[in-house]
Amino acid sequence: MPKPLTDQEKRKQISVRGLAGVENVSDLKTNFNRHLHFTLVKDRNVATKRDYYFALANTVRDHLVGRWIRTQQHYYEKDPKRVYYLSLEFYMGRTLQNTMVNLALENACDEATYQLGLDMEELQDIEEDAGLGNGGLGRLAACFLDSMASLGLAAYGYGIRYEFGIFNQKIVNGWQVEEADDWLRYGNPWEKARPEYMRPVHFYGRVEHTPEGVKWVDTQVVLALPYDTPVPGYRNNVVNTMRLWSAKAPCDFNLKDFNVGGYIQAVLDRNLAENISRVLYPNDNFFEGKELRLKQEYFVVAATLQDIVRRFKSSKFGSTEVVRVDLSTLPDKVAIQLNDTHPALAIPELMRILLDTEHQTWEKAWDIVTRTCAYTNHTVLPEALERWPIDLFQNLLPRHLEIIFEINRRHLERIANLYPGDHDRLRRMSLVEEGDQKKINMAHLCIVGSHAVNGVARIHSDIIKATLFKDFYEVDPHKFQNKTNGITPRRWLVMCNPGLAEVIAERIGEDYIRDLGQLKNLLEFVDDDSLIRDIAKVKQENKLKFSAYLEEHYKVKINPNSMFDVQVKRIHEYKRQLLNCLHIITLYNRIKKEPNKNWTPRTIMIGGKAAPGYHTAKLIIRLITAVGDIVNHDEVVGDRLKVIFLENYKVTLAEKIIPASDLSEQISTAGTEASGTGNMKFMLNGALTIGTMDGANVEMAEEAGEENLFIFGMRVDDVDAMDKNGYDAMEYYNRIPELKLAMDQIAGGYFSPDQHDLFKDIVNMLLHHDRFKVFADYEAYIKCQDKVSALYKNPKEWTKMVIHNIAGCGKFSSDRTISQYAREIWGMEPSLERIPAPDDPRQ
Repeated sequence: MPKPLTDQEKRKQISVRGLAGVENVSDLKTNFNRHLHFTLVKDRNVATKRDYYFALANTVRDHLVGRWIRTQQHYYEKDPKRVYYLSLEFYMGRTLQNTMVNLALENACDEATYQLGLDMEELQDIEEDAGLGNGGLGRLAACFLDSMASLGLAAYGYGIRYEFGIFNQKIVNGWQVEEADDWLRYGNPWEKARPEYMRPVHFYGRVEHTPEGVKWVDTQVVLALPYDTPVPGYRNNVVNTMRLWSAKAPCDFNLKDFNVGGYIQAVLDRNLAENISRVLYPNDNFFEGKELRLKQEYFVVAATLQDIVRRFKSSKFGSTEVVRVDLSTLPDKVAIQLNDTHPALAIPELMRILLDTEHQTWEKAWDIVTRTCAYTNHTVLPEALERWPIDLFQNLLPRHLEIIFEINRRHLERIANLYPGDHDRLRRMSLVEEGDQKKINMAHLCIVGSHAVNGVARIHSDIIKATLFKDFYEVDPHKFQNKTNGITPRRWLVMCNPGLAEVIAERIGEDYIRDLGQLKNLLEFVDDDSLIRDIAKVKQENKLKFSAYLEEHYKVKINPNSMFDVQVKRIHEYKRQLLNCLHIITLYNRIKKEPNKNWTPRTIMIGGKAAPGYHTAKLIIRLITAVGDIVNHDEVVGDRLKVIFLENYKVTLAEKIIPASDLSEQISTAGTEASGTGNMKFMLNGALTIGTMDGANVEMAEEAGEENLFIFGMRVDDVDAMDKNGYDAMEYYNRIPELKLAMDQIAGGYFSPDQHDLFKDIVNMLLHHDRFKVFADYEAYIKCQDKVSALYKNPKEWTKMVIHNIAGCGKFSSDRTISQYAREIWGMEPSLERIPAPDDPRQ
């Protein structure tokens, strides 16, 4: 019998990983050793694993730099329109492997490290995640950067270089405990500080109206220091830039008002200024109106706009002299996309520059601003909408408040002319909300100041036009668009699931990686036994690999033949992890009742972080761990049901679990999840979806055929009707015995024998004030889960359904999303052409 292949030999046979030419491998080894030598020469003789990782990262980075410089030269010579994607979050994950995939270096690096006696996967595991995001919104920005580079767009991601990203989650005695994410501790080989582009950012002060114009004076200055990270496109030699700003105190900080003996304190107080870029706010879909957060939002906007104007004015490579003086052509050369309302201050800040520095008239300035800016809305949940108190604004950004008031005055004048006497409409549409304390509604500012407003899935875009922004839609219907989210197939298929990528490439070729619509060609093979066998085999291998990972890291032994039923996302009431919990308890009770029945075995995995201040979400985690403790130690149940809470869910864990999943849980209350993108990742990686008709699930069902998803529960109309007529949780509780049993067990301490009332807050919420109507969908969910269990017993039919799903994934590439943004909002044309590599002769 032939010896089984090692992991490394298996990887070598995967063609989507790029060719390992002999010269290439030998050059990589030489460069690796050179980097290692310079790492060690500094202070040590013995190399650690981390030294090897840095040597490999720097070797791969060498392949980026030439392309990076040439791409930027190319932009300066061609002077294309540029798009600036402004986001307070970029959830990038790790960079090394993604860079190797996009530069086709993976097999060569694997071979080079192997010949040097190292295991590349081990080295990759040393890299820290860049966790500069909370969840969907930040990860979407990262996928968009990959697609913009792969489509040859002159694009820049602008954000904040947080010293501490999303916290690390530890589970201690079943509870979430947060730990600071010191991701820069050992340095970041992918970033390059650019002190020559440092910019001042002003805060506080007061406004003077003088004959020469308006002046914002007596401000406190913080410096914004940019760090650039290369963003390679997929095998097209394009390398774009993500520029993240770090806050630095100026040298004279707190020293100019020098007080006797105050020198030491003044130097220590520099921290106050530098705190701006210290830490990411860990809230997902929740607004916390803290001054530091408003400072972060203005900091990124003010620094970025200075950069945009500078780059617009001097568009010759390497030249700082001003080529363009007149800013009236700005919208022809610049598009600014606001990722949610967090960078909304770009609108008054660009107005401030045009009015106070460039001395444009209001009308001209406003025309430039609205033609340049566009706004993406990410949620309809009222608690997530940004509403900043006016007194905070007045203190921190007095000039911007004046400008916002004037924008509002003109806006309301226009509305009053269109709807004479309709005072309620003026109140609803105002940028300033009246009340105990007046507030600025940032979403209204974004709509009024943008030429395009989009939702992130068709159902979400319809909902904002019909409800949240109905008044604005009636006035300016042309502004409202849909751009259904997508994911990059490079990271979320080729990189994290090379086995599946290869099986697909063997049937339909490799071009689908840059044109995901070609996946529909798999439908020809839906009855092909060899494809069915190959897809099932890849899934089984991924499950075995993940099982080994779980055993190593969680000390749990799981049955790899069980259905891997997975819900990974931020913990939030609207995402209804509690509905999943109730199904687990119901399944447990059924097995206990009829232990000899032929149950479909399941391993149910739930993972995600709760915002540190979100009590209910933290209690939901405690409930999941408590249920797991009882279920996992019940001899009667055995390995037919296991419950695992996945600690510290992040991009890198997603890359491991998604390829190993059989069932994807997308069970939010209809009308609450704007889009979702995890749903798309599972679909692309061969899991089936159980879900409500919410967010992008609707379009997934449309693309793959509704019969190929497990859709259940209320639709948006049903939820609306229930809101009108009232939702009575007790009616369900009293009518459905299995639901009553589960709730009584939670309430009576069955899962918390040491503290019977541990979950009283959850019980009380579910029974008396559940905004997300968990019980209303319970019955339909359980019935649907029964259908899932039945189909899983027929592996061939299950896998055929999987193939239908993979074939329906084409629409959900972020390449398609970005092509639509480019053509329909930014006025740019995407291109699949390759630009010359640095070693190619120049045209």
